[in-house]
Amino acid sequence: MDRINQSSVTEFLLLGLSKRPEQQPLLFGIFMGMYLVTVVGNLLIILAIGFDSHLHTPMYFFLANLSFADACFSSTTVPKMLVNIQTHSHTIPYEGCLAQMHFFMTFGALDDFLLGVMAYDRYVAICRPLHYSKLMSPLVCVVLLAACWVLTNLAALLHTLLMARLSFCAGNSIHHFFCDVVPLLQLSCSDTSTNQVALFTVGSMILTGPLSLIILSYAYIISTILGVSSAPGRQKAFSTCGSHLTIVFLFYGTAIGVYLFPPSSHSGVKDRIAAVFYTVVTPMLNPFIYSLRNNDMKTKYHPLSYLLRF
Repeated sequence: MDRINQSSVTEFLLLGLSKRPEQQPLLFGIFMGMYLVTVVGNLLIILAIGFDSHLHTPMYFFLANLSFADACFSSTTVPKMLVNIQTHSHTIPYEGCLAQMHFFMTFGALDDFLLGVMAYDRYVAICRPLHYSKLMSPLVCVVLLAACWVLTNLAALLHTLLMARLSFCAGNSIHHFFCDVVPLLQLSCSDTSTNQVALFTVGSMILTGPLSLIILSYAYIISTILGVSSAPGRQKAFSTCGSHLTIVFLFYGTAIGVYLFPPSSHSGVKDRIAAVFYTVVTPMLNPFIYSLRNNDMKTKYHPLSYLLRF
């Protein structure tokens, strides 16, 4: 029986965002600052929700988990990139590359599913308020969160196992700052048709499934809000959805183009720029958007808003 992994490559080279040595200190400073803001900001969101009993609601329960997923999402890629810049070494072991890809896909998909669940939560709160306590009970919230974790881990595991079957007997230089599935497929000298079908099929379900739920939920939400005669009532309803929609546009605007098109159609520079947005910029902006545009976070937890402003 052939070995599952026939690769002769023991390590990969992550070429990063730029090959110019004079740009490395600037990149290190920028991404170190963005990473620290991401981790601290999302940690403050989690602490604020955990310590304030007024925020112990389904919406903030999922927001706390989204903040945790965002912090982990950035932590799978940025620290390794910073270490590579600082040590002037671009290597990552073969096993480490697969592990990074697995956790990157896990937390990226978890972000996606949580955005869909949060849209459903807003739909129930605005369109079916009398049934909210039943439809979004603590047990239901835990089940929804568990389902998100299980589905995302299964999807990531599938891609990891399929990638482990491939041979990498050609070059080992990845024109990216982390081990993503698309540049790895481009390096393989094996038949990647199964991987590409799985990437498109699973990627379509992971991205378009929650996105369809978001679109459907907000179609009902907008219809319900427009039927509210009170202007303050409409404004309050829109304010609870504005932060969520902002994150949805930021996340999906960059992720769909990267994972729903075949690897042959990808441009390395464009993919790296898009990856910076959905792996670094969006997780960094989430705490700002949710704390500074959300009345509950601003009025009930002033220290959080103050720290995140500066």
